[in-house]
Amino acid sequence: MKRGLFLLTVALAIALIAISGFAQNGTIVAPESTRGLPGLKVHTPLYVYVPEGGIRPDAPPASAENPGSIACIYGVTPPTNGCPRSGSPVATGGTKAIAVVDYGHNSTLQADFNTFNAQYGLPTQTIQFICDCSSCPSSNGTGWDVETALDVEYSHAMAPNAQIIVSQFCSDPFEGGKTAAEWLAGQAVASLGGGEVSNSFGYGGEFSGETAWDQYMTVPTVVYFTSTGDSGCGTDYPESSPNTVAAGGTHVVRDSGGNFTGNENVWAGSGGGISSMEALPQYQLLLGNKLGPHRGTPDFSSDADPNTGVAVYSTTGCGGWCQVGGTSVSSPTLAGIINAAGSFKTTTMGQLSKAYQEYQNPGLYRKYFYDVTNGSNGGSCGAAKVGWDQGTGLGSPRNLAGF
Repeated sequence: MKRGLFLLTVALAIALIAISGFAQNGTIVAPESTRGLPGLKVHTPLYVYVPEGGIRPDAPPASAENPGSIACIYGVTPPTNGCPRSGSPVATGGTKAIAVVDYGHNSTLQADFNTFNAQYGLPTQTIQFICDCSSCPSSNGTGWDVETALDVEYSHAMAPNAQIIVSQFCSDPFEGGKTAAEWLAGQAVASLGGGEVSNSFGYGGEFSGETAWDQYMTVPTVVYFTSTGDSGCGTDYPESSPNTVAAGGTHVVRDSGGNFTGNENVWAGSGGGISSMEALPQYQLLLGNKLGPHRGTPDFSSDADPNTGVAVYSTTGCGGWCQVGGTSVSSPTLAGIINAAGSFKTTTMGQLSKAYQEYQNPGLYRKYFYDVTNGSNGGSCGAAKVGWDQGTGLGSPRNLAGF
């Protein structure tokens, strides 16, 4: 797709948003999947950053983070001074499997994945596909194609030796129980020895009866991740479930020379808050004075601000390369980081129990996490605070090897 045609398509298909403040020398736009496809209950917390002059799809955006810089920022690779967006080495670890759950089938995904891997020197891999109906609808041009490309590319970028599985749904990822894409994703990961499932979608809020679906994120040997959403302070499902690691969003801070300062701020659009439906899980009992009787989110966070978004390759969605943000980035990135750590637990409960246990030990907490104390996701959640908060949870990972 030519650049002019892509921009025309974007102009017809997106809505301008302001949740992250003014874009830096560009515009932040939302694809149709984020505004909601007709007849589909879930949406993506996904945004495309369009620089002044438009997207140039023939090369990764110079302003975008990428597999090397993200791996450096979060300690997946040995430290490189400043974690430059050009020249930071890519990850080489990972094991077993990671599944991503997305709507429909994108016809160019495997070819796009090959292009992405070649660009960054990542190993090639044949994606495994499953579908919860006999014939998955096409996601080409809906925004879900960009979402799926993002999910596949960044879970693989953090853990390149893990098998990537795309669990495609036709209408809803949870309805249908043990025939739905969510359950099938967990089963597929477990069949390969375990790993993670990443969910970059939400229902637009919590609802009565959601707790009945929590059971579909409990396949043994699998740790589940979910995006916290894109509307700032407030909870969504499935991120509110105690059976998932709720993935919040940050803004990566670089200096005038483009060097990573070591700091991150809360992304203003990052979802998070106190659930109205889910009870306080045992692993968060130590936060009872902050949460009362209900689950609080996020748990972990990573880069999500579209202004500091990541480079994604999608033929049908971007016409090639584009810069993407939203907590859609956080979930697959964190799933890959935990996989690459090589010591992930066999359940979400185990993973989060370990994390909150470390939180009680200041030395271990500072070793494994960066406490985000600047910025706000607004509303009753308020500004970031020392320790766990409703903007970024425990904070963002730092060198989780051995965690």
